[in-house]
Parts: sequence; C-alpha cells; structure tokens
Amino acid sequence: MWIGWVCFDVLLGDVHSLKEKRSIVRPIVAELTRRCGVSAAEVDHLDLHRRAGIGASLVAADAAHVVEVLDAVEHLVAARPEVELLAARRGLAQSDD
Repeated sequence: MWIGWVCFDVLLGDVHSLKEKRSIVRPIVAELTRRCGVSAAEVDHLDLHRRAGIGASLVAADAAHVVEVLDAVEHLVAARPEVELLAARRGLAQSDD
C-alpha cells in the first residue's frame, strides 16, 4: 500500500476577509475531492485572510498511480487563476504491513 500527500502554500488575490477566503478555498478543496478522488482540506494559515495551506492525500496499491494523481492535483491548483501557488511539498510512503 502506498500513501501519498501534497501540501500547497497559496497566496490569494484581492481578499479582505476570512469569509472571502473561504469562498475561494472551499471550491478548490471540493474540486480536488470530486475530480481527483483525494481527501483534501485547508490545513494551514487558517487565521490569515490572504494565505492558505491546502493539503490532499490518497492511498493506492501502486506508487505510480499515487504520483500520477498528485501530479493532477498540483496541476489543478496551479491552474486556478484566483490563487498564486507559492510552494508545493510532497510525500510518498509505503506501508510496511
């Protein structure tokens, strides 16, 4: 079993409140879940209104599949015009069981 995760640090555009931030981040998280089949959530910078940390993870039987899905997730986030992708960190681990 392979476990993969990716965490994005994004800068939001012209956002002046946490309510506006949620209106941008929630659709991104929902799209990642719907289109890529990953678990996704806002995971960092919860109290800042112009920054967000978005994380996604998945479990699969094949490492190549995990990498393929994480590539698609990164592409979707980078393609969003309302956010600027500052950094992406990935992890890939194999279960020892």
